[in-house]
Amino acid sequence: MIKAVFYTRDNDIFGLKIVGHADYGCCGKDVVCAGVSALVINTVNSIEKFTLDKLIVKEYESGLVKFKIAGPVSDSSRLLLKSLRLGLCDIYGEYGDKYIRIYFREVKSCLR
Repeated sequence: MIKAVFYTRDNDIFGLKIVGHADYGCCGKDVVCAGVSALVINTVNSIEKFTLDKLIVKEYESGLVKFKIAGPVSDSSRLLLKSLRLGLCDIYGEYGDKYIRIYFREVKSCLR
């Protein structure tokens, strides 16, 4: 199963952690994994190419991918992240929580 965790601050998405495999189909023919991967990779590439936001990306051989925007989230990145959320939620709606689960974790600011 794929587990996606959107990180939010004041209900604004600024990052994502995604891990796992859907196991919907055999390797190379898993449409759920392929769809999720395409959405995540395209979002990261689009933020890097079309915005000035500083994106921190970590990829691991295990399939874990984490990314976050360091600093304020621009309107362009906000739209791209909302589009990612829409796409992942649509996949969830089509295939269900046997293959993908989506969580939202509110991260509080530490003001001193």
